[in-house]
Amino acid sequence: MSTRAFITGISGLELSAAEREFIRSERPWGFILFKRNVETPAQVTQLVAELRATIGDPEAPILIDQEGGRVQRLGPPNWPLYPPGAVFGALYDIDPALGLAAARLSARLIADDLSQLGITVDCLPLADVPVEGADAVIGNRAYGTEPGKVAAIARAVADGLEQGGILPVLKHIPGHGRATADTHFKLPEVDTPRNELERTDFAAFQPLADLPMAMTAHVVFSALDPAHPATTSATIIAQVIRGVIGFQGLLMSDDVSMNALAGSIAERTSAIVTAGCDMVLHCNGKLDEMLEVAGATPELSGKALERARRALASRKPPQPFDRQAAWAQLDALIDRAGMKGA
Repeated sequence: MSTRAFITGISGLELSAAEREFIRSERPWGFILFKRNVETPAQVTQLVAELRATIGDPEAPILIDQEGGRVQRLGPPNWPLYPPGAVFGALYDIDPALGLAAARLSARLIADDLSQLGITVDCLPLADVPVEGADAVIGNRAYGTEPGKVAAIARAVADGLEQGGILPVLKHIPGHGRATADTHFKLPEVDTPRNELERTDFAAFQPLADLPMAMTAHVVFSALDPAHPATTSATIIAQVIRGVIGFQGLLMSDDVSMNALAGSIAERTSAIVTAGCDMVLHCNGKLDEMLEVAGATPELSGKALERARRALASRKPPQPFDRQAAWAQLDALIDRAGMKGA
């Protein structure tokens, strides 16, 4: 079945008649869930099944942002709280092997939660490398401030997700750590020289270039393209993301409705596609905007289609897993880091 090159959110706990019609007529490639779409395990499972039935594809990708810490769409009382990325960084500083083990365990537990609901893609791990003075939007979501450490922990997280049958999405490529503003509200500009970006920000993504999917950063890197954020910069996508970093997987935008981007939703969508992103992400569930995105998005074809197929084909069945033993081990590791409840 042919689809358009966009991923869409929806407005509530179940599909409206208008949303069903939209999905059938506009054929998004996939769907993304947020807290507004989540109530109970049974309800989420039903919603996931309804989305796939409406699009007519039992394998349609269902995405979610389930990082831990401040960013997790599934939470108490029906799902556990998971530690933020900084906890794994702190444990890594005590003992790298234990830090990596904790990161992998946490991701494997998250994968178990998601797979039980039919969700197949998690927008995780982060390879952003924050610097002093940057906006707190990344903050303790990051694994550290040294590229090698960040890449190692991000790899462990990706491994944990993949062991649980969940596809990871690497973000926010080529780096959100230096941003001095929250891209939900305004466009940040980074003036760091290219050689420094390559030594730090881009270096954290390079060891992860084989991951199946990645999400762009709505950040201007003036040394590379002073006029466009990475998401809409053909220069950055070709020269940095596909070039210096070497990422060859499916490249999706961050949310097209964020205020960091300029122009109408349709204009933003066209700019994202023209720059070289394979997939446009729209998150807020507003039907008028969803229609604009669909109207400006092409059929998924060519290299973008190849990358999408390759990404989905890389998902493996969950490996055997003892959830209770994994939680006990993770709790013991976090206690050792002295960050229980962080």
